Amino acid sequence: MGGALMSAGSSASSVSQAGVGLDRVRALQRVLYRSAKQDPERRFHALFDKVARSDVMWQAWRDVRANKGAPGVDGVGIDAIEESGVQVFIEELAAELMAGRYRPKALRRVHIPKPGKPGKTRPLGIPTVRDRVVMAAARIVLEPVFEADFLASSFGFRPKRSAHMAIEAIRVEANRGGNWVLDADIKACFDEIDHDALMAAVGRRVVDRQMLKLLRCWLRAGIFEGGVILEPDSGTPQGSPISPLLANIALHRLDQAWQDSERLTGKLVRYADDFVVVCPTADRANEARRRAAMVLTDLGLSLSPEKTRIVELTRGKEGFDFLGFHLRKVESWKWRGKFYLQRWPSARAMSNIRTKIRALTDRRSTGLALTATVDRLNPVLRGWGNYFRGGNSARKFKQIDSYVHERLAILATAKHKRSGRRWASQYNVAWFQRLGVHTLSGTVRYGSANASR
Repeated sequence: MGGALMSAGSSASSVSQAGVGLDRVRALQRVLYRSAKQDPERRFHALFDKVARSDVMWQAWRDVRANKGAPGVDGVGIDAIEESGVQVFIEELAAELMAGRYRPKALRRVHIPKPGKPGKTRPLGIPTVRDRVVMAAARIVLEPVFEADFLASSFGFRPKRSAHMAIEAIRVEANRGGNWVLDADIKACFDEIDHDALMAAVGRRVVDRQMLKLLRCWLRAGIFEGGVILEPDSGTPQGSPISPLLANIALHRLDQAWQDSERLTGKLVRYADDFVVVCPTADRANEARRRAAMVLTDLGLSLSPEKTRIVELTRGKEGFDFLGFHLRKVESWKWRGKFYLQRWPSARAMSNIRTKIRALTDRRSTGLALTATVDRLNPVLRGWGNYFRGGNSARKFKQIDSYVHERLAILATAKHKRSGRRWASQYNVAWFQRLGVHTLSGTVRYGSANASR
């Protein structure tokens, strides 16, 4: 009994300390943000010491732990660190940083399948857990400094900004007369960013030599693949905690360029390395493509000629995909002749969720109870539905519900060694509802359709 009370007290104390640490970290970030916001020309000299602060390192550890992830080249995972003692791990890592002994290890290269593109993969560089913790700590310190400069056109990997906000910005602009869209694709952005251009962008705000050296060490860290270590001369490691921030810092130049050229082109909406420009005319869309290509050249980047296109939205003529949604103008049922931008899951998003459903309901699941299969399905359906429920997804949601019903009926038929799918009798709608499947129909949240909201 006493041991249980002690364990409960220790757990409560740990939670309390975590809360206090988070408050101190947020206080630090507020100070850095206000300092940068009040003086746009200020360059920060003392940031490196804050990376090794106990509260910052602990918060970085919690962030890395929450994201899970595989071990790096040293084979040491999160579980192994927890078994050997997190406190010792953090103290030793902070001591290495402050003594100047910290050196990052090479990244472990893995190739993951591209969703909706069979046979194609995307390379990721996986840092070691110790490197991920230091990267996360550096991000905690650097992010508020650059957030003070980032513009409203940028939505990706930023506090209090989201993909849905980016989609909404596109909808508003399109409904105000934007009938042409530059649907842009930056070719291999994370692999091709010029290191000197990136560090020059960082240097406009940061002159702390130790912090700059730390960033350069990560950019130059080798990539371990096929038994050899490759030395990169460009790019930022995709898959590391610091990478999205570095990409935003580099692409901030594009956002800045658009402040001066928006009236000549259109409204820029950027989510990390994905962006569109909503324009009133075809000529302005072409000018947007020319200007974007010119700005990106200075960063060592280019537009993909195969994937970059100009789309005409007039009267629903064409549509385009962005952040998983398909966006297209649809005629209003209330005001004939008026067209408003609507959105629903793209063909690739539909294919991806069907692939996941099929994998969770294949014949290997015949040994499980149907309720167990439903328990595995529901989190997938709920997460996918929560992302796409804002907008005009009702018809697509109904299709996915029907597909889940079909897959479970096929699974039940195979499980009980019956012939046929028995749709009209045993495996009907009532049977499907009794299973407790999370259904998507009826969960759509419709947004405003008018031009200004």
